[in-house]
Amino acid sequence: MPSKLKLGDRIRFVSPASVPDRDEIVARVRFLEELGFQVDFGSHAFHRHGFLAGTDDERLDDLNSALRDPDIRAIFATRGGKGAYRIADRLDFDAVRLDPKLLVGFSDITILHLMLLRQCGVAGIHGALFRDGDGGADLENRDTLVKMLMEAGRIIIPSRTTEPTASLTTKGKAKGVVVGGNLDLIVTAAGWALPDMTGTILLLEAIDCYPGRVDRALTMLRKAGHLDGVAGVAVGQFMMVEPSRGAVIIDIVRDHLDVLGVPVLGGLPIGHGERPVSLPIGRMAELDADLGILTADY
Repeated sequence: MPSKLKLGDRIRFVSPASVPDRDEIVARVRFLEELGFQVDFGSHAFHRHGFLAGTDDERLDDLNSALRDPDIRAIFATRGGKGAYRIADRLDFDAVRLDPKLLVGFSDITILHLMLLRQCGVAGIHGALFRDGDGGADLENRDTLVKMLMEAGRIIIPSRTTEPTASLTTKGKAKGVVVGGNLDLIVTAAGWALPDMTGTILLLEAIDCYPGRVDRALTMLRKAGHLDGVAGVAVGQFMMVEPSRGAVIIDIVRDHLDVLGVPVLGGLPIGHGERPVSLPIGRMAELDADLGILTADY
């Protein structure tokens, strides 16, 4: 686990994937500065190169510069989107091992979390300074995220019955390191950036869900043996392209997870849906499907 932050430490925002909205990022920076952190940006954080925030080399240079800079104590991704998978194998892993830092991000940033776990065993945070339904900061998630940055503790995340994936919940308990995130990026990582999943709590969340897309992704992971030995599955938010086909997609996910024969806890507010929460990645967690809660160390 990277060392915790203290007020006055420097945080850097970088853009490893798609181009961010400058106004939205400035609002996040303002909050962190008001808390007492120093915040700066990677040199290419707001560049544009096609659908990416700069060329591969520019985005990689910003991320590696932050990893190497001893004054930077945490790194926030400005957003996910697309493109982090193009540079994940070129991170400065020696710098990470020498001075591990918390990386905060989700969606496309999943592949960076996976690669850092595979190569260095370094934990991170799947999440962001999320917005609430009215466009302001989600205060509950904001305060929890700050605790993750600054303190040691545990977060308890209850399942929400309103989430479509809640019906996937089975029975039983499991304990293990949380590994995973966005389903598309887990599949993209298979074979080169995916760490050993044995004994882990697999985290799954997804966006732009179509039946065939979800089925192909889970089929690939199962048939290739990447899910062999997982201790349990924590299922977050699945965002349906066509809500009318949501039940079909949930049944597809159930078909694949049932085969694993491990406890499954669905309905977790983690991902791209309404009022998501941040979660430590690469840290020990306890999944209790009977009580409907996921408890994770940070």
